[in-house]
Parts: sequence; C-alpha cells; structure tokens
Amino acid sequence: MLESVGALTSSPWIYAVVTLSVLLDVFLPVLPSGVLVITAATTAAGSATAAGAGDATRAGHADLLALAACAATASVLGDLIAYRLARRGGARLERVIARSRRLTRAQERLGIALSRGGGGLVVIARFAPAGRSVVSLGAGAAQRKVREFLPWSALAGVAWATYSVGLGYFGGQWLGATWLGTAVSLLALFAAGALAAYVVKRPGSTPAAAPAS
Repeated sequence: MLESVGALTSSPWIYAVVTLSVLLDVFLPVLPSGVLVITAATTAAGSATAAGAGDATRAGHADLLALAACAATASVLGDLIAYRLARRGGARLERVIARSRRLTRAQERLGIALSRGGGGLVVIARFAPAGRSVVSLGAGAAQRKVREFLPWSALAGVAWATYSVGLGYFGGQWLGATWLGTAVSLLALFAAGALAAYVVKRPGSTPAAAPAS
C-alpha cells in the first residue's frame, strides 16, 4: 500500500485525491480522509529523508505544504457547502435533526458558543469522528450567520490539516516511509479524535467565552 501511495505522492494526482476526499467526508464521514493525508505525508517525508539533503528534501517539504493547503482548503469548502445546504434545508432538515439526539445536542451547544462570540466547539469537533458533519449541519440548521461560523471553520480546517500533515511528517522523519511510521502517526490522530469526542460529548463542554459587551 505504501508503495502505491508513494507512486501517487510523486504525481499531481495526490492533491486532487486528497482534496476530493476531504471535501466529501463532511457528507460521508466513513471516507478515510485523515488516513489518506497522513499516509501521503509520511510517504513524502520518508522519501525526502531517504534522498538526503538538497533539492529532494526541499521538494518533499514543498509537497507537504501543498498537501496541507489542499486539505485545509477542502475542509473549509466542504464545511461551507454543508452549512449552506443545511441552512436552506428548511422544515425537512429540522425534522431529521429533531429525531437525532446527537444532532440536537450539538446544535444547542454550538448555538450557545457562537452567540457568546466563541467557536472553540467548531475547532474541537473537527478532530472528533463525524464531528465536522454534526457541527456544519447544526450551524446551518440553526440559521447561524456565516460570519459567526466561517472563521471558526477556517481555523478548524487549518488546525486539522496542519496536525495531520505534521504527524505524517514526523512519522516519516523518525521512522521512514514504513508501516510503522504510518501506524504511529495514525494512532496519534485517533487519540486526538477520541479526546475531542470526549470533550464535545461531556456535559457542560461548550467552550466558555466572554459575554458580548
């Protein structure tokens, strides 16, 4: 698998694949976009390390920056599309959310956080499994203003992309483009997801913010 990803990483197609995967996983959370980003980053970093200093290393770093930019941009665009669709969903979407206790709780907490001028929940939920979908749809269904949601979505996308590519980079640097390097990086990603899910789900987890004056 790593050999196949390595071949893909060396071509421009990796950016298109990553962009499409991250863009769509707001609607299909089962897509392994985080796994793909980390595997590609590990392979790129490991290949650059094996090639030594010079043009190959600089090219590897450029690949990692481009990969992070694609992942972050696709994350924000996917959030915005889901938000817009939910905002226009009307009564039908409201009925769907009302039948889901998870969506209802997330919508309530998100509304409180955004109304207080804070959006830490948006950032934290980006790391939780399916948290991005719940928050984006919840913000749109709750008719939150785009200026309240989009900046936090952008911060969440950049934080997630940087963290994922960073994990792949350090895994590739320390352990090379191997299964072990990829596995260690993925474990760190899943650990962050589990922690984020715990913070989002526990009672009173809405990040505090100073009341608007």
